[in-house]
Amino acid sequence: MALVQTGRLELRHAGAEDAPFVLELLNEPSFVANIGDRGVRTVAQARDYVAERMAASYAAHGYGMYVVEHRGTRRSMGLCGLVRRPFLEAPDIGFAFLPAYWSQGYAEESARAVMEWAPTFGLTRVLGVVLPTNEPSVRLLRKLGLEYERDVVMPESGDTCALYACAVERAS
Repeated sequence: MALVQTGRLELRHAGAEDAPFVLELLNEPSFVANIGDRGVRTVAQARDYVAERMAASYAAHGYGMYVVEHRGTRRSMGLCGLVRRPFLEAPDIGFAFLPAYWSQGYAEESARAVMEWAPTFGLTRVLGVVLPTNEPSVRLLRKLGLEYERDVVMPESGDTCALYACAVERAS
């Protein structure tokens, strides 16, 4: 069931049936280089990842990372959504797509929909955490209206990332 629709895309909760797609995306070299190695190597581990990370976030916070599907083809293209990290004061927007769907505006389209939806969860601020070398993601965060605030060290990896932020307001 679609939670959010745009002109070309639907964003929906991930389920066990998405494990093969999640496995592929999490092991994409660009995902590992820019987001991190999640240690997911089998469909069974991907199923656990969906349950323990994605579905658990929906249950705990009401939001999380969503599967992004093309409305016409129903193909899973990427993930986009909000991640609540205990060391940050607000959730951060995340997005990752398979390379076949890069440079076609899908990340921006889905991320804008997530930003517009964020106030329904009572959020007034959204962050973006990105490796400074990930220039396409930095550009997208800026297009979404997020501005650089400071550097943060990621507890899991020790990587120094740039923290971007912006206020979000309920649409009238």
